[in-house]
Amino acid sequence: QVQLVESGGGLVQPGGSLKLSCAATSIFKVYAMGWYRQAPGKRRELVAGITVGGDTNYADSVRGRFAISGDVAKNTVYLQMSSLKPEDTAVYYCNAGDDPTTAGTFWGQGTQVTVSS
Repeated sequence: QVQLVESGGGLVQPGGSLKLSCAATSIFKVYAMGWYRQAPGKRRELVAGITVGGDTNYADSVRGRFAISGDVAKNTVYLQMSSLKPEDTAVYYCNAGDDPTTAGTFWGQGTQVTVSS
């Protein structure tokens, strides 16, 4: 069974940076991968997506601060987060599927990112 495994979460001060990583336990074919996040009491939302061709998309709230990269064909994706704000605090989930703007079938277990002084 394919699993997505995230790493890199943690506690960071406002204005700081953090890089999340995601890799699959075995290679499987998908068109896109992405990052979602869910804060307490809020809906899970798309943060950024990337296609196998390298096209990317971002939520307005993170555009210019976050950068998604990786190799979708090898099922690896990264999220470089800069200029972090307290409102970025959430559990971040890796996702894989057929559309960079819509959640696919495969999810990671999530990694906590906390932005606080």
